[in-house]
Amino acid sequence: KTSAWQILKDLDKDQPMNRLLQGDVGSGKTVVAALAMLNAVASKHQVVIMAPTEILANQHYQTLLNIFSGFDVYLGLLTRTAQTLNGQASTKKDIINKINNGQINIVVGTHALIQEKIFFQNLGLVVIDEQHRFGVDQRQTLKQKSQPGKSNPHLLSMTATPIPRSLALTLYGDLDLSLIRELPPGRKKVITKVVLPEKRPAAYDFLRKEVEKGRQIFVICPLIEESDKLGVKAASGEYERLKKEIFPDLSIGLLHGKLKTAEKESTMAAFKANKINVLVATAVIEVGVDIPNASVMMIEGAERFGLAQLHQFRGRVGRAAHQSYCFVFTETDSEKTIERLNALVTAKDGFELAEYDLKFRGPGEIYGLRQSGFPELKIATLADLDIIQQTKKAAVTIFQQDPGLKNYPLLLDRLSIFTRSLHLE
Repeated sequence: KTSAWQILKDLDKDQPMNRLLQGDVGSGKTVVAALAMLNAVASKHQVVIMAPTEILANQHYQTLLNIFSGFDVYLGLLTRTAQTLNGQASTKKDIINKINNGQINIVVGTHALIQEKIFFQNLGLVVIDEQHRFGVDQRQTLKQKSQPGKSNPHLLSMTATPIPRSLALTLYGDLDLSLIRELPPGRKKVITKVVLPEKRPAAYDFLRKEVEKGRQIFVICPLIEESDKLGVKAASGEYERLKKEIFPDLSIGLLHGKLKTAEKESTMAAFKANKINVLVATAVIEVGVDIPNASVMMIEGAERFGLAQLHQFRGRVGRAAHQSYCFVFTETDSEKTIERLNALVTAKDGFELAEYDLKFRGPGEIYGLRQSGFPELKIATLADLDIIQQTKKAAVTIFQQDPGLKNYPLLLDRLSIFTRSLHLE
């Protein structure tokens, strides 16, 4: 309620909203975004929501169809392989025409939205889910999809685990922040353990017991095919190994990005219907996959993933009342890596994990295109909240007294360098 009200008040202002909605996996961000969308549509504006994968875009579309079933809202889905209008199959050409002439109120899609010749008649709100999965230029391109001469749309970014860059931008005051700290009632904390190689057989025994209880298992691998250079487990090889050597009596499924859309959809449908006991997958299931019956997330080669990704994987389980588990497998003996993975075990939620990640990795260039590494701060660190707040206050004062920075030529010169690649989420 608090987050939704903050957003609705923003939508009522003359200047465009620039807000980041943070909420742990399964906390209800989509419902909050839906309230904002409905408000925009009621004000005769169009809305676009962009998701990083077809699986997630399709899930958002189905969710919004249900939420808006009693309202006069015309919904479109546009991805590379799927085109749908209000639940009925359509064509790419028809959807683009209806977006351009203003007939579609809300369009859900993937990167396909920025690749097509789309110009919204009256774009009022842009929603970007899992904003860290999109590049700076991609986000900016989507915002510029209004007809020429129209005002800038409001922007709502959503994330389950803020990456350090987003956290840093928040500290610098370029983003307004809404937090959803609660989870739905009845959810249990996922028990997380870092598993070293010698404990692998015991973990497999545990997995079998969970399947015997009727539960299902995710197994995540960093690669699709084996790579001699990297020496990490790949989904195809692990699928064959589990099927032949470890669980020959169980139903094993395989899901990765190179499969055709029809194959992905049929595999996910079978897993959802509990016809598959163990699903071996790549990061394609990182976001937006909702299988309440799945109770174990097993992550191979965990050192190959960022903390934000690992947290997202873990969020695929623990979505019902039964106790769920996340087993983080690593082949490395690096103390630093083990310490980083243990942060996943000890952190209370995604927010604490993000703060750890900020200290561990750095925030990237605050203004620029690089997404990791430490910026060249001469005096302060990003943990110095007092200095950051004083700096922000000083910046506001300077701009109020001297908007053109006539008395600050060096500052003006420096600012002009920043703005060449400036982006505000």
